[in-house]
Amino acid sequence: MFTHNTMASQAQQPTGNLYNALTAGSKIIGTVIADSDIRIDGVIEGELQCSGKVVIGEKGFMKGSVACLNAEIFGRLDGKIDVKQSLALRSTGNIKGEVKTQTLIVEPKAIFNGTCSMGTTAEPQPTRK
Repeated sequence: MFTHNTMASQAQQPTGNLYNALTAGSKIIGTVIADSDIRIDGVIEGELQCSGKVVIGEKGFMKGSVACLNAEIFGRLDGKIDVKQSLALRSTGNIKGEVKTQTLIVEPKAIFNGTCSMGTTAEPQPTRK
């Protein structure tokens, strides 16, 4: 049998992974900093810095720059994205801009217009004269 105090302390403990969400119909202009995963179904214009995974839902739109560990794009991204590990561009996804990632996955029917640099970044080589 649970006492009232036991139930209250259990209710305060998180169940499952924590993540942030911006719902459809919401818009943020400015800088967003997330210490855990974030899902965007609304609009962000500006900068997004995430220590975890960024998911842009089918109705989501990001305009600006993104820096994150992993990303999965179902919606639209206009700007720059710097992903430390893996970027998945799903069939409904649309990226217009500059991509930097370790691994890129592009599904059929996805749209990608821009530049992409993959793998570990090598030290710049001196120019020969």
